Amino acid sequence: MKQILVVDDSPVVRKIARRILTDMEFDVAEAEDGSEALRYCSEKMPDAILLDWDMPIMDGLEFLQAFRKLPDGKSPKVVFCTAQNHQNSIMRAMTAGADEYIMKPFDEMILRDKLEQVGLV
Repeated sequence: MKQILVVDDSPVVRKIARRILTDMEFDVAEAEDGSEALRYCSEKMPDAILLDWDMPIMDGLEFLQAFRKLPDGKSPKVVFCTAQNHQNSIMRAMTAGADEYIMKPFDEMILRDKLEQVGLV
């Protein structure tokens, strides 16, 4: 079973994502900010990360830049899931190492499609 780490400061978003991803047969872990996610990934590298941008302590972009420098940090797929919808934001995320980008709010079909595009489903 593939593991996905959901990184979002909203408990509601994490709960919705967990339900959808569990139904898709992923093992789901959660972190509420980039700093917590980085600690998690240093101990156990997930197969994929669903990542919010706007979070306290360490935002999604800061996390992604640090994450991609970790040993084995290049291989997991990272899908940004955020309300940041400016073309400039999307380009910054992709340049920093995101594999895909989806907008909030999302549903099962959107999430499944993006995970298929990065080869996880």
